[in-house]
Amino acid sequence: MADNLRLPALNPESVEEKRGTDYPALFRDIVSGRRRKALGYALGLSQFGVNLVRLEPGSASAQRHWHVREDEFVMVLSGELVLASDGGEQILKPG
Repeated sequence: MADNLRLPALNPESVEEKRGTDYPALFRDIVSGRRRKALGYALGLSQFGVNLVRLEPGSASAQRHWHVREDEFVMVLSGELVLASDGGEQILKPG
């Protein structure tokens, strides 16, 4: 790979943490405990999103949703969460 095409290493601590949401007021409470760092944007990625999300107990990362032309990948680093899908609820743990 040419040197000019390599992405730099990124320390996630250097990326601004964001709170808040664009959800309408009726749906904001469920994600009020979410903190997000847009790691992909910090690296200049435009075709693949990478976010480091921290959730307070009882909060959600998003409202249930789906994408027609995108996939989503979730990796739990610590704690556990509940993934809700058409197949039901599934507990996700680190790894």
